Amino acid sequence: MRAVLSIGSNMEDRRALLGTVVDDFRADIVAASPIFSTPPWGVEDQDEFLNAVLLIDVPGTPLQLLRRGQALEEAAARRRIRHWGPRTLDVDIVQVVEDGKEVLSDDPVLTLPHPFAHERAFVLVPWLAADPVAVLRGRPVAEWVAGLDPADAAAIKEVGSLL
Repeated sequence: MRAVLSIGSNMEDRRALLGTVVDDFRADIVAASPIFSTPPWGVEDQDEFLNAVLLIDVPGTPLQLLRRGQALEEAAARRRIRHWGPRTLDVDIVQVVEDGKEVLSDDPVLTLPHPFAHERAFVLVPWLAADPVAVLRGRPVAEWVAGLDPADAAAIKEVGSLL
């Protein structure tokens, strides 16, 4: 299965924490975005994030991939204390494609595609950088990016390489 992962961190050594995800998925990476500095979303009284997107090909099921991402978050001492609050590491599954078709799921454990990805510049801008022909919910990611608030898109700044 092909999956799109959005990874982010705004605590401790943010680059190193993103690197733990890259290291874990290194053999599975098809493409990766650069690292972007992004303002916090939802709760704004916290440090900026570093965000990136990985496109990966992995065996297994979406739920197994979710558990793998959660294990990486736990290894980074991720604590879910405040919704949208600071975090050492966030590994979100944005999209899964199997046999050329986007996987749809309304399971509360893993909703696919990510229910808010199409609204979030910190996901869409890196994703477009990693895959300029990406499609989400039947619409090119480039169109989703074009529909963002221009200020939100402009606030996303490329700051380095992930790989």
